[in-house]
Amino acid sequence: MTIGIIGAMQEEITPLLEHYQAYETIEFCGHSYYRVSLGKKTLIIACSRIGKVYSALTASVMILHFGCEQIIFNGVAGGINPQYKVGDLVLATKLCQHDVDITIFGHPFGYISDGKIFTQSDSTLNGIAKAAAKENGIHLYEGVVATGDQFIHSKEKKEWIQKEFKADAIEMEGASVAVVCDNLNTPICVIRAISDNAGDEALISYEEFLATSAKISASLVIKMIEKL
Repeated sequence: MTIGIIGAMQEEITPLLEHYQAYETIEFCGHSYYRVSLGKKTLIIACSRIGKVYSALTASVMILHFGCEQIIFNGVAGGINPQYKVGDLVLATKLCQHDVDITIFGHPFGYISDGKIFTQSDSTLNGIAKAAAKENGIHLYEGVVATGDQFIHSKEKKEWIQKEFKADAIEMEGASVAVVCDNLNTPICVIRAISDNAGDEALISYEEFLATSAKISASLVIKMIEKL
């Protein structure tokens, strides 16, 4: 079994590389991919870079070039749900693109022609994530994750996304990877640790808690891999 693990930033995959230690670095399309051999399991780990285009490209390469049969997206997100605190983990039940707007043609926000607003994550992988969290005493929320090519630091924008999509967290890659996986029939699981509240003070919170939150997310992914 070949499993792809993606983080948007180096901070999000460093805890994984430090944990597994032995890995092969493969350069492909001007980008680095890290192969970890774990008996019958092979991990392909990569830092996609920030944003929907790079993350979709990375997911496509993992599936079409490296033969990944499952994709796990690991990293941080801004919290919208008022219950979420910095460091909390959220498992995406479904994902949307909050910055897609062709409403002038009568479509709702987030809708892409011949597509859909929400893309579901994989129930089996999600079940493994929840089981791993429970066994290790990790509290794991489940919620809707909204994706866009914007770092949200406006209270007004955050409230609009929450109202329009019933979103619980915001980030910049998950939905684009989910769309790739949906079209290539590849199961996906998205786990995000909350690094900020996506409000006016988001930048300060994000910079302060990025590394810590990324480690929390990676720790659950490692436990998931043990169960796959």
